[in-house]
Amino acid sequence: MTDLAPPPSADYPTTERTRVRREHHRGSHAQADVHAILDATPLCHVGYVIDGAPYVTPTLHWREGNHLYWHGSAASRFLRAAEDMPVCLTCSIMDGYVLARSAFNHSVNYRSAMVFGTARLLDDPDEKADALRRFVENLFPGRWDSLRPMTSQEVKATSVLRMEIEEATAKVRTGPPGDANEADVPVWAGVLPIHSQLAPAIAAPGLPDGIELPEPLAALIQSGRIR
Repeated sequence: MTDLAPPPSADYPTTERTRVRREHHRGSHAQADVHAILDATPLCHVGYVIDGAPYVTPTLHWREGNHLYWHGSAASRFLRAAEDMPVCLTCSIMDGYVLARSAFNHSVNYRSAMVFGTARLLDDPDEKADALRRFVENLFPGRWDSLRPMTSQEVKATSVLRMEIEEATAKVRTGPPGDANEADVPVWAGVLPIHSQLAPAIAAPGLPDGIELPEPLAALIQSGRIR
């Protein structure tokens, strides 16, 4: 089983809420480990406490240095309430089911990151529009300039939040089941890998004749990556 390397000098602080208490050898506070997981998937879940009740919302995020951005509808009460609020943002990636000789030792291979900070709304329309441009370009390089320009109403209807990462932890499990001492039990054991990748593109209904899939998107699909 391969675990995360010991944290290098560029670490996030280890605090009571980020300390890894179980299977601590799988954890890391190294910025490089945390950033790698955040960058590997565009989907995150953001946790807030609003009026004393917990809420967790899924959204797409992107990272720039030590800051995370996410967006949503300006009409969302979650995003409106999140201004200047401490939040917890998490990313999780399943890499495989781990099947052991006993139910107790079954597990999953995964990569996860949990980060903490204070959410800030971007109020300036130009700053917000530029952040959304960077978001699209991060996912689909070169696409922004080919799109219909964003209208001022569309910018107004979209909220963008920015959070500096103050504390963070990563946790990773890889490898086979941890029951090598039961190898003599006559039950199949091993890993069922899970891979996420882009599939062939499906054109939108009504697309005019002659508009082909742009080469950068075709190359992105060919690469197999999702981000």
